[in-house]
Amino acid sequence: MAIQIGAKPDAGFDDPLGMLKDCHRRIENFLRILCTVAQRANGRALTQEETEAIHAALHYFRVGGVRHNEDEEESLFPRMRADAAPVNELEEIAGLESEHRVAAELHVEVEHLYKSWIDQGSLAAAEAERLQTATGHLEALYAKHIVIEETVVFPRAAASLAPQALAAISAEFKARRQ
Repeated sequence: MAIQIGAKPDAGFDDPLGMLKDCHRRIENFLRILCTVAQRANGRALTQEETEAIHAALHYFRVGGVRHNEDEEESLFPRMRADAAPVNELEEIAGLESEHRVAAELHVEVEHLYKSWIDQGSLAAAEAERLQTATGHLEALYAKHIVIEETVVFPRAAASLAPQALAAISAEFKARRQ
């Protein structure tokens, strides 16, 4: 594994909120790849490097992205609801869950278009436009979504959830990765 000098190390299972933030950085990185290739290649044959990057990004969202949503929806959000979070934060959580489903639908479309592109060697202009639109929607959705989680939801969880609840969340995160 490559080591980046001066980079903050990824959070471990003892810091579930840190793990979710680290995942956000990976989401941003892999989304950047999906958006950049869609814009720059614009339907032409992909290079080997682009193809490999797209495969890695699609795999991340298919596995890591799904697991991230499960971490939030099955571990964090239910505990925040049980903790009697203020109504506005409960509304934020419901909105985030809805956005997870919208993103999942967009990811299905993006994956389908990229797979078609890779299999056929090129992408028709209309499909290239659809791909750019879908990746643009994902980019806008995630930008807003991540800000809400990192400025509202995660700080509230850190301040209000008991150490036992955070430990249980950590155990569930770990179990999902085994």
